[in-house]
Amino acid sequence: MDAQGRLILVGAPLGNVGDASERLRTALVGADIVAAEDTRRLVRLARELDIVLPGRIVSYFEGNEERRTPELIEAMGSGSVVAVITDGGMPSVSDPGYRLVRAAIEAGVPVTSAPGPSAVTTALALSGLPSDRFCFEGFLPRKPGERRSRLAALGAEERTMVFFEAPHRIAATLADLAAAFGDRRPAALCRELTKTYEEVVRLPLGELSAWATDQQPRGEISVVVGGAPAAAAVRPTDAAVLAEVAGLEAGGTPRRDAIAAVARSHGLPRREVYNLVVAGPSSGAHYAGTP
Repeated sequence: MDAQGRLILVGAPLGNVGDASERLRTALVGADIVAAEDTRRLVRLARELDIVLPGRIVSYFEGNEERRTPELIEAMGSGSVVAVITDGGMPSVSDPGYRLVRAAIEAGVPVTSAPGPSAVTTALALSGLPSDRFCFEGFLPRKPGERRSRLAALGAEERTMVFFEAPHRIAATLADLAAAFGDRRPAALCRELTKTYEEVVRLPLGELSAWATDQQPRGEISVVVGGAPAAAAVRPTDAAVLAEVAGLEAGGTPRRDAIAAVARSHGLPRREVYNLVVAGPSSGAHYAGTP
């Protein structure tokens, strides 16, 4: 047992045991306690990795994390090293772990990680959709009304979005996505990532919804949806442009500067604004000159 306890978040393979890192092996073997979302999967993973887990194995899942968190914090306070591992991916990302991390931070217990695979970034990379800016929305609400409200709130989201979904809800969710974002919004359904039957289907949402209804995909599913097109800038009317220039002039701004400022604020060519001013309601002589 270490003199100072700590928490280690262990990134588990999504399905292919070959993705297990050496740090994962070291963390599991060296932990005094391994808190696993599914202890049976942990035992199977250890067997596949040909490692022995000398520490105590406890279950740590949604149903017991509130009760078990104080026990684990107490153990770390007494010097134990606790490793948390989920069924796949990083703990706390739509999986148990966040509550324990917060409690450990508040208790002054060091928190580190043995990072590993992530279904979020794997699906994003495989989708073929823009990945420079994205947001992770996790699992949508199960109730249809709440799910549609959540999607309506995301209607103007310009970043690529990543969702998790259960197989028995995927068809309904895709139908709601198509209704909220439009049939032609690009998307990708990624299932069984890194496993034998990995599949990535890239289609517009309307077609992807029809495909899911027909095929009824199974397994672990991630859905990646392209963001909303950037809102097209609304060009002000000629009258509004003239009024803005006149207003600036009335406030003492030189004509040349007023034209440049209005052009810049609306993304318009300065010459275009100048021509409008020259041809505006006031006499051309009043606006004569070079902008």
